[in-house]
Amino acid sequence: MADGIHLLIGTTKGAFILRGDARRTTWDLTGPHCDGWPINHVIGEVNDGTLWAAGGNGWSGAGVWRSRDGGSSWELIKLANGESDTWLAENPEIAAQIGATPSGPAPFTGEMEAIWSLSRANGTLYAGAKPAHLYASEDDGDSWARVEGLASHPSRNGWMPGGAGLTLHSIVTDPDSPGRLWIGISAAGVFATEDGGATWERRNRRSNRAAADGPGLPGHDPSEVGACVHNLQRAAQAPGDLLYQQNHHGTFRSADGGRSWHDITAGLPSSFGFPVAVHPHDPQTLWVLPLNGDSIGRYPPDAAAAVWRSRDGGENWQALRDGLPRRNCFFTVLRQAMATDRDRTVGVYFGTNSGSIFASRDEGDSWEEIASHLPTVLSVECIGPWDPGRVQ
Repeated sequence: MADGIHLLIGTTKGAFILRGDARRTTWDLTGPHCDGWPINHVIGEVNDGTLWAAGGNGWSGAGVWRSRDGGSSWELIKLANGESDTWLAENPEIAAQIGATPSGPAPFTGEMEAIWSLSRANGTLYAGAKPAHLYASEDDGDSWARVEGLASHPSRNGWMPGGAGLTLHSIVTDPDSPGRLWIGISAAGVFATEDGGATWERRNRRSNRAAADGPGLPGHDPSEVGACVHNLQRAAQAPGDLLYQQNHHGTFRSADGGRSWHDITAGLPSSFGFPVAVHPHDPQTLWVLPLNGDSIGRYPPDAAAAVWRSRDGGENWQALRDGLPRRNCFFTVLRQAMATDRDRTVGVYFGTNSGSIFASRDEGDSWEEIASHLPTVLSVECIGPWDPGRVQ
């Protein structure tokens, strides 16, 4: 994994790896990996080529796939058995004919349906599940333990599922403080821990009033941002704890680690969208991809694709359309399907439910399609070296 850029792509039919050269002009695709499992999220380590892919469903069971050679080979660490294991055990003759064997008892069978998110920091690998539980591994995925502080949170009985179920989809870490963690759950909101997961605080308070066109939903509390957080990111180079979230009801910024949220939706064409990406070197620059709304299609407004960028923490927004489809565009970009690299001039990438990967080498000013006809893209992450002295 030492050369170039590597996009790690999770799809409904396995994981894919899109390898780009050092100048991000030539791309080579491998996959599908992970036996065609639905893969919700893929992450990796630059230095040693270790990758992890999370996914599963009711049929396959839930688990984390791991590769120690940059994606050439994979092993499954199964966390919950699925219907296929039962079927294979009950039909041994057919199982023998197709060369399949049921998995042995998995530790969290009946507790989870799929793994939705992964994050690794300070030697700990975290996994977010559906239904919403957080798991931690201290041995790179060989063994796992449920984070009981979140499992026993007093608000848990009131958590309501979003459209995709009750999913823990965002895990944000602080590399300088191993005990500090933020998570996003649809539809329960943002939670934070300062003590390694022993206790958790729910952090959904709004610091400014709801926008005039904000949600007029029965029971909605205008003093909160809403429980259906779609994606959560931390600005790595900011002093303190600067967070951004894309919510079901708008885009928000928090300068105090989520204790209060400031609505920065004004200037965007819609209050609805899924992903948010933050510049790795400039905490005031972020990108979102608004969609037209919850119940009216979830595609770009006016069926014209645009990524919107802010250079001032969301106070002002600019539409970036060069190279994107400007008419008859009905794709959706899902919550984990946008990422950046760490180059001097940052590259931005996103994947669509119609199987395309779009890339920008100039921080969003222009775009090109670098892969097409993939399965539905569920996530995009980027790993690769960054040379601050290299000029594109």
